[in-house]
Amino acid sequence: MSTVTTDDKYSLLLDNLKELEPFVIAFSGGVDSTFLTAAAQKAGAKFEAVTVNTPFVPDREIREVEELVQELNFEHQQIEVELAELEKAIENTAERCYHCKKVIFNQIIDYAAGKTVVEGSNLDDTGDYRPGRKALQELGVKSPLLAAQLTKKEIRMLSKDLGLVTWDKPTLSCLATRVSYNNPITAERLEKIEIAEELLRRNGFKQFRVRDHNNLARIELSEADREKILDLNLMDKLSDKLQKLGFQYVTLDLSAYKSGSMNKEILEGKDE
Repeated sequence: MSTVTTDDKYSLLLDNLKELEPFVIAFSGGVDSTFLTAAAQKAGAKFEAVTVNTPFVPDREIREVEELVQELNFEHQQIEVELAELEKAIENTAERCYHCKKVIFNQIIDYAAGKTVVEGSNLDDTGDYRPGRKALQELGVKSPLLAAQLTKKEIRMLSKDLGLVTWDKPTLSCLATRVSYNNPITAERLEKIEIAEELLRRNGFKQFRVRDHNNLARIELSEADREKILDLNLMDKLSDKLQKLGFQYVTLDLSAYKSGSMNKEILEGKDE
């Protein structure tokens, strides 16, 4: 049994960040990149952060990024990427994330102008199908949280100790992950998903996904949220609203929300 504690990992992270300076952080405003940014501040490292704003990112998340920049007070830059620049990603093959990461991180690397680029992958991110990690490795992007072997649970705990508002923030992923593979990603499709998820958020749900299977919307809810959906009036309301958005059928996944559920067929295929 390992005797390495969370505090040991955190100390290692701070030491590693000092060795990497000056660097540029890929900042999404999620739990991991916010913690990484706060750790860089604690380490006294020289850094700046960059957010790449693509149509895959909900407007709400960009607003939250701007609020975090103001609250934590660090040097920050936004870079805009249009949907047309994500040409291979919007084909939505199983390699979508690989192509998307290549575009996004090439933009950050160009901005960094020779500085090291770091991002917020953690130890838990090695357990799912993540072609985006291949792109990061090819581009030489560093993952300090992963190098320190920090898990998501540990990052949340340390974030709470640091007083970060993101410590209990629901897990984020881009809107493209909601679209079933091999169905092209369009601006209209992304907007429909974004509005559908905002509707769930406004009705009190915390951790969820609206998965787009062409004319069918599959709603995934966390275990904590599943009891809320049992209100028949609420179910009727949500079904009606999502159908008006363009979904012919609206379904509830009887299993609880699980990150990366769209990858199930791919992972099962690899096991055969």
